[in-house]
Amino acid sequence: MAEVLSQSQIDALLNAARSGEMDLDAPALEPEKKYKKYDFYSPRKFTKERIKMLNSIFEGYARVINSRINALLHTTCEIEVESIEEQRYNEFSNALTESDVLALAKIDQEQLQEESPILVHLDTEIVLTMVDRMMGGDGAPDSNLATDYKMTDLELNMYEDIIGSLIELLGGSWENYIGLKFEYVRTEVNPTLVQLIGFDETVILVGLDIKFPNCSGRMSLVLPGVMLTNIFAEIGKSTARHVTGEDKSDEIFGSLRESDLEIVAELARTRLLLSDLYHLNVGDVVDIKQPKDSPIFLNIDGRRWFDGRMGVHNKQKAVKIGETYIKA
Repeated sequence: MAEVLSQSQIDALLNAARSGEMDLDAPALEPEKKYKKYDFYSPRKFTKERIKMLNSIFEGYARVINSRINALLHTTCEIEVESIEEQRYNEFSNALTESDVLALAKIDQEQLQEESPILVHLDTEIVLTMVDRMMGGDGAPDSNLATDYKMTDLELNMYEDIIGSLIELLGGSWENYIGLKFEYVRTEVNPTLVQLIGFDETVILVGLDIKFPNCSGRMSLVLPGVMLTNIFAEIGKSTARHVTGEDKSDEIFGSLRESDLEIVAELARTRLLLSDLYHLNVGDVVDIKQPKDSPIFLNIDGRRWFDGRMGVHNKQKAVKIGETYIKA
């Protein structure tokens, strides 16, 4: 949207034009386009396609936790993906303070997770807003809140309940690509004293913007690069297996086309006493208690596949297939 000028700015422009200080014929200077510098010392590990996949995954995750938070706190909030960036872990850890709280999580497949945990960080103001709403308050932020505020034990317990439920929902966002379950591990109340991930390790930092009616903040998820590399490799393997299976399906079905199957046409079923069966002779009539134009059933391997009508084809007894019971 174009910038709206105030009356004083308009008067200043008109005066400059009348006095000749401003050249009206001079072309407007376009702002210099800024480019992000590429660090050749630490090249990117994840392609744009991978980042786009992660963006799709976490957009779905944002919708899911949005519904969960609305139901939990009985309020309305908006959550959207703000950014997904690849960076070194020290860029994230350097911004942490002693009062920050980090939640550690892992996936259920240890061979993919390896040692580095998944980290989840919520702004303190957002946490206190959510806790206040759970306690019956209106979630109004405290204007006098200190920047180095440390949460009490009660607030930490309620925070762990909230963040634990949000972490468990993360697995459903990956189900279109791979089956993963995310588990809450523990909480670190002073992350500056522990080295959770190698400082030079590549991570993906996912930023979610959370907006309440009277408060807003950020939820950050740190995904270790090694874990994501293993996950993407596993997704590639499953995709390759799926494609290979499709390529061989025609060959497999072709080898089965010439297989022999026994088809049994069943007129009807009835019950007889053993004594009646013993005295049956040629020419006797067995009442099957069905009309003469009732359907004939075709069974394959003991299972009913079709029904039909008895008739003649090329002077031979035949059954014209009607309804299908089992879809091939």
